[in-house]
Amino acid sequence: MIACDGLSRIYGEGREGYPALQGVSFDVADGEFVAVMGPSGCGKSTLLNLLGLLDRPSGGRYRLGGVDTAGMSDAERTALRRQKIGFVFQAFNLLPRLSAIENVCVPMAYAGVARAEREHRARELLSRAGLGSKARRTPLELSGGERQRVGIARALANRPGLLLADEPTGNLDSKSSAEILALLRELHQGGMTVVLVTHDPAIGASAQRLLKLKDGRLE
Repeated sequence: MIACDGLSRIYGEGREGYPALQGVSFDVADGEFVAVMGPSGCGKSTLLNLLGLLDRPSGGRYRLGGVDTAGMSDAERTALRRQKIGFVFQAFNLLPRLSAIENVCVPMAYAGVARAEREHRARELLSRAGLGSKARRTPLELSGGERQRVGIARALANRPGLLLADEPTGNLDSKSSAEILALLRELHQGGMTVVLVTHDPAIGASAQRLLKLKDGRLE
């Protein structure tokens, strides 16, 4: 699913440049569950942005699902991201005025999915996340754990093969964290490839493999 060869990312230019990521190489197989850990500022979020095609590397190569992303236009990267990747964010990033089902429908609307199919798929995803009875509630009417489950349902809306999760339990209590981790494990067991950034060793230990970053390098 993922093949990284010597990825680097430098912010700024010349002597003022900051190497956020330096020569990182690793692969992630289809259906694997990988956690990325390291101290604050080690390059975890930078790496996730590169894997999610939200940023471009300063050096090295990145292949996603066998596709070499080097030289792709912004439109091509957007299309590949929409087809292959689902994102889960620490801050949920839900639209506050939309209901849970409307939030899940948003990425499908951008992908051109017909309205009836959007609503059918969104209801199925919310039911799978244990929120079938709360589909019409807005984020303000949901707990933190419920908001994150809506976020995961939204991430799955376009049926991606890769789920990228950035500190998905960072804003949650221990009970809600355990529920989100159980849902991620269930998705992984169903064949989803999951790459999870976390600062919590217990969360990291739940993955099949752990990648440790320090000072922008892979330990």
